[in-house]
Amino acid sequence: MPLSPTSRAILLMIAAIFCFSTMDMLAKLLSGRVGTMTTLWVRYLGQALLVAVIVAPRLSRIVKTRYPKLQLARSVFLFCATTFFFFGISNIGLAEAASVMSTNPIFITLGAAFFLGERFGVRRAAAIAAALIGALLVIRPGTEVFSPYALLPLGAAVCYSAYALTTRFVGRDEDAWTSLFYTAIFGAVALSLGLPFYWHPIGLSEIPLVIGITAAATLGQLSLIRALMEGEAAMLAPFSYTGILFSIIYGLLVFGDIPSWLTLLGALVIASAGIYVWHRETFGKVKA
Repeated sequence: MPLSPTSRAILLMIAAIFCFSTMDMLAKLLSGRVGTMTTLWVRYLGQALLVAVIVAPRLSRIVKTRYPKLQLARSVFLFCATTFFFFGISNIGLAEAASVMSTNPIFITLGAAFFLGERFGVRRAAAIAAALIGALLVIRPGTEVFSPYALLPLGAAVCYSAYALTTRFVGRDEDAWTSLFYTAIFGAVALSLGLPFYWHPIGLSEIPLVIGITAAATLGQLSLIRALMEGEAAMLAPFSYTGILFSIIYGLLVFGDIPSWLTLLGALVIASAGIYVWHRETFGKVKA
C-alpha cells in the first residue's frame, strides 16, 4: 500500500531530525578537538562539495532559481541557526540544547498560519502545547539549562523556524536540490573567507567525524526540504520534538549522560504529541 503524501512528509521529517541529531552529536565530538568554527566550516564545505558532485551533470539547471532573494534569506537563516546551535552544544548538553531548540515548532506553526495561510486548528494547537509541556519537563526551569548559553539554541530555534517557512514557500515551485545547493554554497563561502582567523588542523583521527557530519547534514537537509514540499509546515512542526528523544539517546550512549525520570516522562509526552498529529492527519476525518 503506497504511503500518502502526508505520511511520506512525516517520515521524511523524522528522518531529517534524526540526521540533524546525528550531525549535532558528531559536531559536539569534533568541536571538542578542532574548535566550533572549524567544525562549522567542515559541515558546510563537506556538504557543498558532496552536493556539487551529485548535481554536476545538471548544474546549469539546478542553479536557476525563481526566488534568488528568498534563497539567500533561507541560506542566511540556516547559517545563523547552525552557528548558534553548534556554539550552544559546545557549552551545554545535547539533550538540554535540543530541549531549548524544541521551541521552534511553535514559531513554525504560528508563522505558517500568519505568512503561509496554513490551518491552525484546536487539535494542532493542543499537540504543540502538549509537546511544549514535555519539553519543559526535560528542561526543568531553574537548572543549568537556563544559563546564558541556553539563549544560543533559542536563537537557533527562531532562525530555523524562519528557514523552514521560507523553504516551505520556495519548495512549492523549485527543485529540492536547488535549495540544498544554495544553502551549502552560502555557508561554505562565508566560512571559507574567515578560515585564516580560526583554522585548526584536522588530523586523520577526525576524518570519520568529518565524513559523518557531511553525510548527516546533506541527508538531513534533503529530507527536510522534501518533507516541506509534501506536507504543511504546521502539520510537521510537532515532529521536530523527536530531536529531544534522539539527543537523549546519543547523550546516554556517547557522552554518558543519564536522563532523569522527568526527562523520560517529557520525552514520552513529546512523542505522544507527534503520534497524535500523525494519526489525525493520516486517518482522521475531522480537520485539525
